[in-house]
Amino acid sequence: MVIEAQSTVPSGRDIFLRRVIEYGLLALIVLSPLPAASVYEWSILAIQIIALVLTAAFLLLDTKPAVNETMISALKWPSRLLKAFGAFLLIQVIPWPGFLVSALSPGAAAFRRDFHPLFPSSDFMSFSLIPARTLQAGLELLPYILIGFLIIRTIHRRQQIRRILIVLVAMGFFEAFYGLFELARSTPRVLFYKKIYSLDSLTGTFINRNHLSGYLEMILPLAIGLVLARIDFFAVAGKGWRDKLVQFAGKGASQNVLMTLAAVVMGLGIVLSRSRSGAFALVFGFILFFGLTALYFGKLRARQIWMRNFLTVTFWIVIVLSLYVGIGATIQRFGADNLLQGGRPVYWKNVLGIIGNFPLLGTGLGTFGYVYPAFETAGGGEGVLLHAHNDYLEFFSELGLAGTILLAGAVFLLIFKAFMMWKTRVNPEMKSLALGGLVSLFLILFHSLTDFNLQIQANRLVFAVVLALTIVTAYHGRTPGRVAQLRRLSR
Repeated sequence: MVIEAQSTVPSGRDIFLRRVIEYGLLALIVLSPLPAASVYEWSILAIQIIALVLTAAFLLLDTKPAVNETMISALKWPSRLLKAFGAFLLIQVIPWPGFLVSALSPGAAAFRRDFHPLFPSSDFMSFSLIPARTLQAGLELLPYILIGFLIIRTIHRRQQIRRILIVLVAMGFFEAFYGLFELARSTPRVLFYKKIYSLDSLTGTFINRNHLSGYLEMILPLAIGLVLARIDFFAVAGKGWRDKLVQFAGKGASQNVLMTLAAVVMGLGIVLSRSRSGAFALVFGFILFFGLTALYFGKLRARQIWMRNFLTVTFWIVIVLSLYVGIGATIQRFGADNLLQGGRPVYWKNVLGIIGNFPLLGTGLGTFGYVYPAFETAGGGEGVLLHAHNDYLEFFSELGLAGTILLAGAVFLLIFKAFMMWKTRVNPEMKSLALGGLVSLFLILFHSLTDFNLQIQANRLVFAVVLALTIVTAYHGRTPGRVAQLRRLSR
């Protein structure tokens, strides 16, 4: 028995490798948004290399960290869907007999005949119209799957969860504060570069204001979740204001104030980014906090009132500061003329034409910008369109029904499982942290209806981190016996 116990203790080498993994993940969170949200090829390559190095460090561990059996069991089907998605990408890239491609994806064969008249229809061809680009896009997506895997397999302790959340909030605060600083300058910059676009909007180290807004939308709820966790909100709700203030001050009042300030600054950053979807998402986020806490508390109205008061105060602080700094330009973007002149409805109509021609297997992951001009029946006024300004339509056009079901199914199933586990949580700390993660995921998925945030590497990384960390938090400390007991009680 003693020998077995000693064998489970990690060696000095394993402790070092585990630290490499954790601090490597933190380094990715810090560095990814700085070089213009990592949209350049060298920064994408850097993320890929770091993710592979961290994965290698995990594989070299002699003793893998203990795994939550309940969580791993819940991840069985999402894991299968992701593996099937990887196989699907190989199917898109591998050359197949021409008759098979014509049968399963007649649009792909017709596209080649129209744009490559010398291409023999009987030759082997791939379902992807540009297989090299699909392979590249798949390799760009791989690091984020690996990052999610590493978080699920190595981030289990409360201190680790909190460290990642605090670093995320710190980066969100930095982006918003730095953006405010540059917005006030006469010659603004994007950290290393002269700022050329969106001179009247807050963009931080991002090029596109909508992408900064999406980044902040994912992090602001995490800050609120951290504050609620620090004050044991789900435990003190329903008590008097004096008890609540004592609780607020008794658990590091200065840190609670700083975290709340970070949330306010990020909310201000979303408003001043002049992103219309961001403004909607900001309001939607507070509605989600209200709704989810009301769902948990049920008929305990006193607790709902406490949550409503906390969020209402935070929301109005953001609005008042926005009005003071200058929100006129943001409101102007909601004008009827601007909305009617926007090119998104035109883009989406054209994208539906792509989907109609490649319904089952798509054009190939990463091929949208190359294929779209052939289906552009009306211009949107932005020159060459690289993305559909709707992540769902873009992925559908590239992956078809089959690939979209696999990828979206894995993501939404993970969120659903995290939500269902959150509903049964009693621990006030994990309840609050998981709540922040769920709202974060809902907001970026909402914003993705009108933009392409999930095509931006820095935002992809935050999405992967938040998704995996929300799963870890929701299932933290849960055993199969405890879950079964709670399910019996809830019937």
